[in-house]
Amino acid sequence: MLKSKKIVVLGHFGVGKTSLIRRFVTDTFSDNYTVTIGVHITKKVVEISVDKTMSLILWDLEGTDDIASIRKAYLLGTHGAVFVFDISRPSTFQHLKEDLRIVTEQMPDIPLMVVGNKSDLAEESELKNRLQENSISVDFLTSAKMGTAVNELFLKLATLLSSDA
Repeated sequence: MLKSKKIVVLGHFGVGKTSLIRRFVTDTFSDNYTVTIGVHITKKVVEISVDKTMSLILWDLEGTDDIASIRKAYLLGTHGAVFVFDISRPSTFQHLKEDLRIVTEQMPDIPLMVVGNKSDLAEESELKNRLQENSISVDFLTSAKMGTAVNELFLKLATLLSSDA
C-alpha cells in the first residue's frame, strides 16, 4: 500500500513556495507571479528506494508576514514542513528564528526543512556571508528557477518521513 504524507510549504509572500512545488512536481518554472490564496494542494509520488515509494501531498500555504496567523486547520495532520525564505529579500529572514519558533510550536515533533530560495540571485560567497551575518542555518539553498537542490529537498524530507512510517 502506498503511504501518503502531508507536507506544508510555508513562508512569507513571494518567497517562491509555489515555484518550488511546481519545479518539483512538473519540472517547470514560470516568471508569472500569482498569489496563492488560502491553500493549493498538489500530489507527487516519489521513489525513496528501489522498493519504496511514497505519495507526498504538498500543501502550498498562502504567504503571510505574520507566521502566527496561519490557519490552524491547514496544519492539522501535517507529517512534515518546509519553511521557505527569499535569500535576496532580508525582510523574509530577519525574524527567521521567531518564525521557526512559532512553526515548531504549532507543529511539534515533525521534520522541518529550512530553505533559502532564489539562490540564483546571489553569488555563493555572498550567500554564505548573508547567512552568517544573520546567524541563519539552512537545510537547503534552492533555486526554483534553475532547479537547484529542489528535488534533493523533497526527497530528503520523504526519506525522513519514510523512517517514521
